[in-house]
Amino acid sequence: MKLGSLKEGGRDGTLIVVSRDLQRAVKATGIAATMQAALDDWSNTAPRLNALSDALNAGSAQAAFALDMAALAAPLPRAYEFVDGSAYLPHVARVRRARGAEVPESFYIDPLMYQATSAGFLGPRDPVVVPSEDYGIDLEAEVVVITDDVPMAVTSEQAAAHIQLVGLVNDVSLRSLIPAELAKSFGFLQSKPRSALSPVFVTPDELGDAWRGEKLHLPMRTWLNGQWFGEAECGVDMQFNFAQLVAHSAKTRPLTAGTIVGSGTIANEDTSKGASCLAEQRTVETLRDGEPSTPFLKFGDTLRIDITDQQGVSIFGAIEQLVSPLK
Repeated sequence: MKLGSLKEGGRDGTLIVVSRDLQRAVKATGIAATMQAALDDWSNTAPRLNALSDALNAGSAQAAFALDMAALAAPLPRAYEFVDGSAYLPHVARVRRARGAEVPESFYIDPLMYQATSAGFLGPRDPVVVPSEDYGIDLEAEVVVITDDVPMAVTSEQAAAHIQLVGLVNDVSLRSLIPAELAKSFGFLQSKPRSALSPVFVTPDELGDAWRGEKLHLPMRTWLNGQWFGEAECGVDMQFNFAQLVAHSAKTRPLTAGTIVGSGTIANEDTSKGASCLAEQRTVETLRDGEPSTPFLKFGDTLRIDITDQQGVSIFGAIEQLVSPLK
């Protein structure tokens, strides 16, 4: 099934079930008022939401309406936790190589993760608002999973059963602010503003054979200002799968239902697939030419992030955003 949230009913939106073709929807308020409420009681709400999804896709759901992407909030407008990884080591290796550093051996056996901003997520059509272009505005196209309640110290095998939904995120980064923050050895703060989520989250079964080994085996497609930018393969070169990332996050603490776990920027060894963030493209250019030629995002730029099935049909709906100044 596919789930989203309307921009109504308060900060946490109104939960809706969305048709497989992303054309129609129905409110799920008789089951759970919000996405978070559904996740809090997932074992009871999921079967009922599935039944409503079946009715919607069969054309028999009462009070169904045409889906308007502009009316959608993020599926989970705010989350208790967003932990983001960097599971694609080709990206890490290239960035480090560009500054003359090697990838530590520990990175191959221990996931690189951080606590990200989760108090609010942008909707799939909301603008990326930044105070200054000088901050080095960048997109990061990633896959995310959403969990139910995860006990502390789960194994990766156990963690797989706690992955209930899959979606996309544009994990916005402000590259010019990152070096000074990392130099303090205390992590990101100002350099990581709010991110945008895909129009819908889907249950893993919706992905069919594309979801295997707790990875999504489809290309991440990105466009900038209407021009193709990349289609890196999500299932290739992912050092740690989502079950491993969830288990790593829960090593010393339980995860609350509704926790979002990110893959990190999708990147492949094969650079002909393009990139999923501007920093990656600029690093490739630096290694090849001695300096980057692709600029960071400017006000007025547009971006699009999407994943389609084998027939070219969007699965999660596209994230489409305009980069705008703070007013």
